[in-house]
This record gives sequence, C-alpha cells and structure tokens, in this order.
Amino acid sequence: MYRTLIQPALFALDPETAHNTLRTFARVANVPSLSSAIGRLYSIDDPRLKVSVAGLEFKNPVGLAAGFDKNAELLGLWSALGFGHIELGTVTAREQPGNPRPRIFRLTADRALINRMGFPSEGADAIERRLSKIRNGDLKLPPIGINIGKSKEVELDKAIEDYCYSFRKLAPCADYIAVNVSSPNTPNLRQLQDKERLSELLAALRACNEHNRPVFVKVAPDLTFPALEEVVQCCFDNKITGIIATNTSLGREGLKTQINEVGGLSGSSITKRSLEVVQFLGSAIDGRMELIGVGGVFSGQDALAMLCAGASMVQIYTGLIYEGPGIVRAINRYLVEFMESRGCRNLRDAATAWRSQLVA
Repeated sequence: MYRTLIQPALFALDPETAHNTLRTFARVANVPSLSSAIGRLYSIDDPRLKVSVAGLEFKNPVGLAAGFDKNAELLGLWSALGFGHIELGTVTAREQPGNPRPRIFRLTADRALINRMGFPSEGADAIERRLSKIRNGDLKLPPIGINIGKSKEVELDKAIEDYCYSFRKLAPCADYIAVNVSSPNTPNLRQLQDKERLSELLAALRACNEHNRPVFVKVAPDLTFPALEEVVQCCFDNKITGIIATNTSLGREGLKTQINEVGGLSGSSITKRSLEVVQFLGSAIDGRMELIGVGGVFSGQDALAMLCAGASMVQIYTGLIYEGPGIVRAINRYLVEFMESRGCRNLRDAATAWRSQLVA
C-alpha cells in the first residue's frame, strides 16, 4: 500500500513539503490509544531481538536516526512503528530556521537523498519543555537519544559553551546524548572532529554530565582511517560511551542521478562506505566502546552486515522514506527468521553466523 499509493503521492510533492504533510497527519499517533493500536500492527516482540547497550535495554536493535524528528513532535508514531530507540534532533542551543529552501533533494534512481537542512531547530529550551511534558504522559516509549549540534551563529571558538548549554538542558529528559560534529551543512562544524578541538569539547561535556548520561559521538563517512583512529582515541581518553557511524557524505561517487546540489548524501549510495567505516571502527574499538551503525540500512541483510561489522545497533533514516513505515518490522522479522534458521539465541550469535556465512 505504501509503495503503490502513499509513496507516489508523497513523491509528487517537494521533499520537504511531503515531510511536513506527513508530519501533520502523523501527530494523531501521539494519542496513547492510537499509538498502541498501530503498534499491534507493526511491532515484533521477540526476546532474541533485545540488546543491552550502555546500561540501557532495547527491545530490538533498529533505531530512528537523528534528522527525521528534529523537534520531538512524533514520538508516538516512532514507538508505534516498532523502533527500538528514537534519536531526536539535531537540537541546537538557539532557535534557528536552518538553511533556505529548497534543501532536500530526492535521488530516486539511487534510493538516496541530498539534504542541506542546516539544523532547523526550535532550540534546546523548547525541546526540553516538550519532552518533559511527553515524559510525564501516558505514551509508552523506547529509549530516547537527543542529538545536539552547534548553533549556526555561534563562532567555532564559542562552540563548547553552546554544546554544553544544550547538554545541560536536555540530558535530564534523554536516555543518551549524541554529539553531532559531523554534519556537512553547518559551516566549519566538521572541524570539531579534529583531535584537539574534539578532545576539548568532549572533556567539557564530560565535566557537565552530572546525570551520567551515555554520550555518543557521531562521525562523518568522509574521514580517513587515520582521522577515525584519532576520534577513537579522543573518545577513549574522555571516557565517551561510544560512536555513531556515519553521518551523511559529501561524496558523489557512483551516482546514477545527475545532480549538482551541495549537501549531505544519504541512502543506498553510502551503504558501502558506511559499512567500511563501521568495520574499521569495530576493529579499532575492539569491544571497549559501543558502536551504532547508520548509513544506507534498508533491509535485514544491511542490518546484519552492520552487526557483523561490530555495531550493537543500527539506525535508519532514508530507508524509511523509500521502504515505508513497515521497514522496522521487515528488518526485525528478517533477523528473527535468520536466527530461527541458524539456531541463534541472540543477535550476537546471529552476527557470528552471518560472518561464517560470508567466509564460506
């Protein structure tokens, strides 16, 4: 139904208009009774899907990546669709409109998107108020992460203060915090991935983490392996919980679509590179930190490949647009069926079985 009726109607619209239209109708899922009813259609509950990451319990390994729900408006929908966790944002300390439209472009032949949103955000104060109200309501929610980024108007040498404001404001209503230093759409932001700047930022966030929330750093797929090694070392040195890999890419290699738009590329076109980065990080981390894989996850096979590479969980974004609301159920169903066929007790066993299958 999604591919034959809903997707063609949405794809006839400008991408951001389609997103806003869907967002308007989807707010009805914030009614607890409706969220529960939808959840009975989409959720798969199987103990073999459960994962424990950073002291948090997740009913399955499939999460919503940051970017889809920037202002914490649709938590009932994401819960109903069966997500194991929800990452909100990116949230900035200051309210800001983001970049001018148009700022999202579909590459249908590539099952990809280019976006240059630029962190449109209602600001940390507004998100904190909304989330506090939701948390005190009747919605049944999975663990919630909040992705924080630098306000555009804040100079790079003032970035730490900006991040710390958002961190202090939002940590009390989050289960974990993700630090976005890798979006290509805020000027100079990616310079915060440099060793000295990143180390200084992470040390400051660690100092203000009075609620002891798990902290993840989200990295770009465009970093070289030596640069990724430096990120890993900075995270180790500052006792960071883990890494989310990857954000969108500035690369355009192998695209079928002829397009000349700046912004971050997501979707199937970065599946290979994101998996390479996760594999490298999985080896570099060697179980000493958590790792979440994101970038071109469209199927159960994609998810298993990420888990095999060392990720504990995965996140989806562009796959939801192209595959529709049943994508979480489809991925989890594949994982369950794979475990059934191999006699696996859990996802760790499934990753081992997948690895053995590849070797064979």
